[in-house]
Formats: sequence, C-alpha cells, structure tokens
Amino acid sequence: MNKPTLAMTVGDVAGIGPEITAKCLLGHDDLRSECVPVVVGDVGALRAGVTIAGGDPDVVRELEDPRQATNQPGTIEVVPVGDSLPDVPLGSLSDVAGDAACRYVVAACDLAKREAVDGIVTAPLNKAAMHAAGHQWPGHTELLAHEFGVQDYSLVLSAADLYFFHLTTHVSLHDAIGAVTRERTDAVLQLAGAFTKALGRPAERIGVAGLNPHAGEGRLFGHEDADVLAPAITAAQTGGINAVGPLPADALIPAAVRGQWQMVVVCYHDQGHAPFKAVYGDNGVNITVGLPVVRVSVDHGTAFDIAGRGIAREDSLVLACRRAAQLAPGWDHVWQTAQQADAPADPRPTL
Repeated sequence: MNKPTLAMTVGDVAGIGPEITAKCLLGHDDLRSECVPVVVGDVGALRAGVTIAGGDPDVVRELEDPRQATNQPGTIEVVPVGDSLPDVPLGSLSDVAGDAACRYVVAACDLAKREAVDGIVTAPLNKAAMHAAGHQWPGHTELLAHEFGVQDYSLVLSAADLYFFHLTTHVSLHDAIGAVTRERTDAVLQLAGAFTKALGRPAERIGVAGLNPHAGEGRLFGHEDADVLAPAITAAQTGGINAVGPLPADALIPAAVRGQWQMVVVCYHDQGHAPFKAVYGDNGVNITVGLPVVRVSVDHGTAFDIAGRGIAREDSLVLACRRAAQLAPGWDHVWQTAQQADAPADPRPTL
C-alpha cells in the first residue's frame, strides 16, 4: 500500500509549532516508513524552529507540490504559503501570525481537495491571535468544516489505543445537557461505529458514559440516561453497532484507562477532557470525524511561555502523524458513514 501523504500545518509561528515540527521530522525517521510528511506554512519560521531544535536550517527544502516530496530522512520538505514572517516575536500574541496560521490550514484543505495529500495534521494555532486577525472561528475544527463545506462533525480524543468521542464540547454545562439529544446521540454512535470499522474492528465495544451520576440510577438523578441515551444505544445495537450503556462515567472511564474499553462516548467537555488530560497529558491527539479527509491535531496549545527555549516536546505531534497515517487508508468509509448519519453538529466543537 502506498504511504499516505500528510499536510502538516505549522501552526502559529509565534508559538512552539515550528520547533515541534522540526523535532518531529528530524528526530523520528521511523515516521517516514508510515507516511510522507510535507509541511505547509512559513519556510523562514520552520528554519528558525530547526535552529531552536539544534539542527541545521539548510535541511528545509521548498516544494511547489506535495507530490514532489522525496521523503528523505534528515530533510524537511515544505510547501510555502505567503511571505515569511521574520518580525513576529516568539511568545507574543500577533494578529499577523494568527492570520498566517489560518491561511496554512486553508492551503492544506486546498491540497486535500486536489488530492495532493491524503490527510491533515495540525500544529497548534492561537484562538486569540486568530480572532485578532478577523477570523472568528472558535478553533481549527470550525475552520476546517467551513473549508470542506460540512455541517456535521465530532471531536475524538485519542491516546494509545483509546478513543473518546464527545457528544458536546465547548458549550456551557447548562447548554450541553440540552444538546445531548436522541438525534445527536444516534449520529455520534453511527460515527463511532464507522470509526471502529475503519480500524478493522467492527465488533469493538463502544461504552457510552451516562450524563448524570450513576447513569441516572433509574431516573433518581435525572431522566436523560433512560429517555435519551438508552434508546439510542438500543437502536445502534439493532443496526449492528456494539454499543453498551449508558454506564456510570466514574466506572467506565477508569476502566477504559486500564485498557478494558477502547471506544468511549462521553456527553460533555470535561467528562472526557478532564480525565483524559489528567492521565495522558500531552501524549494525546484530537481527531475530527466528519471531514472528507482525516485530520489529526496535537492536544495542546501554542505554549507562548516556552516558545523559543528549545524545551517543547513533540510527542503529541508525532502521535498525530502516526494516527493520521493509520486512519487515512480507511477514511473514506468513515466519511461516507458520516454523510449518511446526518449528525447535528456540536454547537462549538473546537481545538
């Protein structure tokens, strides 16, 4: 099988994106046996990132098209977007850098539309910088969805062989409760089922966390688990998806961390993000399900406080590349199922 070509957007050049990109591509040659990584972004910033990482900036090579990539170890091949930004100071909020970070994402989407790449991997952008530049997206996800013209998508956190799907993300807890609907739950279970098939594990159990304490305990602590989640799980089972629950979140999530579940559906942001980040830190990634190509992101921010100091860790970016390379060959099935599911979009799923 041909190795998938991945467009790696360099993120906000005032942050750690260029540095961790350099460390990823110069310190992990084994990645090249899994994928063909091509950076999309600022050549000058990437050369500076190589220098910060202790490398020779001359290893950066410009390409006009990702299909020209040689994938040679010890080199970084880049499709440049716009002019270089030498005057952007590291560690400072910059509308210029925020604008550029958005343009890198748009360029990566254009490459995917032209089938010049098979997936997208994103280094972090800064939402405040992006907004200062006039791009009023809550985050990467909405920008990507806009560029691909999709309305329905879901956020999935992943580390090792564990995947957390989210019914809702960046909304208030009050609004999240109302957004856990039968329609949304049906759709996300369909997406989770398609995802397991893309991994070659169609019979994989999918544990669904209850919304309320003890999954409602027979409506003693809320009706949503019995009236919304349970019927959706039954319907998914009827359709051949091995969904289980709703299960008390305080039992399901620790069991998942211990390896007893690989697929979990959580109801709201902190139900998934808080335990996930407490356990995995920066060793997780964010996958967007619902786009026509696989997109995987680091699960951390621009880290302005350490930008330029040479101490930023590339672990999450390396994992993002591996996840994208793993998922790209079977992604068309996930995409087709996502279209069929007609899932209502999470009001503000970001990162």
